[in-house]
Amino acid sequence: MTIAELLALSSKKKLKNHVYYMAATFVAADAIAVMLCFGLGFFTVNAYDLAIINFKSFVSYWPYLPAFILVFFGIHLYPGVALAPAEELRRFAIASFFGHMGIILSLYLDERVITPYSVAFAISWLVSVPGLIAVRTFTRGLLSKTEWWGIPVVIFGAGKTGKMIVDRLHKHRSIGYKPIALLDDDPALRGEYAGVPIIHGVDRGPELAKGLKISTAIVAMPGVDRHRLYEIMGACVSAYRYHVLIPDFFGMTNLWMSVRDLDGVLGLSTSQKLLVPANRVFKRLLDILLCLVGGALISPFLLLAALLIKLESPGPVFFGHKRLGRYGKPFKSWKFRSMVRDSAKVLQDLIDKDPAAKAEWEANFKLRKDPRITKIGAFLRKTSLDELPQLWNVLKGEMSLIGPRPIIQDEVAKYGQYYGVFSSVLPGLSGLWQVSGRSELDYDERVALDIFYIQSWSIWLDLHIFLKTIGVVIHGKGAY
Repeated sequence: MTIAELLALSSKKKLKNHVYYMAATFVAADAIAVMLCFGLGFFTVNAYDLAIINFKSFVSYWPYLPAFILVFFGIHLYPGVALAPAEELRRFAIASFFGHMGIILSLYLDERVITPYSVAFAISWLVSVPGLIAVRTFTRGLLSKTEWWGIPVVIFGAGKTGKMIVDRLHKHRSIGYKPIALLDDDPALRGEYAGVPIIHGVDRGPELAKGLKISTAIVAMPGVDRHRLYEIMGACVSAYRYHVLIPDFFGMTNLWMSVRDLDGVLGLSTSQKLLVPANRVFKRLLDILLCLVGGALISPFLLLAALLIKLESPGPVFFGHKRLGRYGKPFKSWKFRSMVRDSAKVLQDLIDKDPAAKAEWEANFKLRKDPRITKIGAFLRKTSLDELPQLWNVLKGEMSLIGPRPIIQDEVAKYGQYYGVFSSVLPGLSGLWQVSGRSELDYDERVALDIFYIQSWSIWLDLHIFLKTIGVVIHGKGAY
């Protein structure tokens, strides 16, 4: 496809950068989320004493709403299309803290006492971050299904890396980039890929940027000589306001990678934050606190689950499976028993008779239709509630609430050269791969997500995974 044909097609389809519409939608959604949080705070205080706060007083605080939106603008939460989830969580947490604390401080300076209104806004602050994230996620999910969702991007490079970027942007539309064209100097690369036209000549980039008013380019040419890449960046990519450069070591991923200037030489700075002793201590203290509080809250359910397991089939309530922990040290990972007592024999009989089941087991160490699983066990597995006894492993320091999945000895080979990095941290009760597709992912994707988590750890990433785990458990997608 030529530039002229693409421009004509785009004109016919009325292709536009709807970033302002998307930003406006997010502004409206965030405003609703803030008011819902205000309302929950006021409702909670009102439920305690009907005479303290009424609906009229609640309405009188609506003028604070624009201040929140301005704070969100100031911390760059808009347009909010291509923002990493953990970074979005961090920004919402900071903005909500300052917004609510500003209101509470102004109330205190006015009254010189802690008023019921201050308590209402304190409650609003406590629920605001998960509330804002939930509404933003819901809104993004709706928008990503529309034709005008996403920031149009031109991808420089139609080779293996460029095509990989197209595949991922199509598969994960919530990322927020919409590939419009692939540019490449290789005359053999023509036609289109996955519905995206391939245009010969990276020097056509400025023409495309001007004709379609596209402001973002992704440079996916890791194999190009650095001198040629410098020419492309200066003469072609510079026509775009925003650039995303895929380096020649794109397999190395870090969410918090930053740039360093080494006297005119570009350096990309990363750090293994989970190897910092202070971060490990903080993560450990948070694990203990959440385990004690959460364990107390769910103790009635734990007792009920234990009773149902005992009533359905003979055998112990808990099942301890040997897993590898930090530095490869073995430990028993506890779960509610979800299988029949002679499960090992049942499995062996199945894989001896069924080649397809044997191949599935050897590939993933799981079976979609597993004859060993009991009825209550199927429910517990579907909701991942069978793993709640691992809170004991967390308290003992053998696991963390969030971390890479604990594996068995037979899985070590699948991690290959990455096993040293993988085993340098505590395994987790939940982790990035569990909230990114769970058993629907192939093993290479699981390994990549585990390594990404270790390289990109922050408390914000942990909180993002924790909140997303709740949604995954409710939907039960990918669990079996």
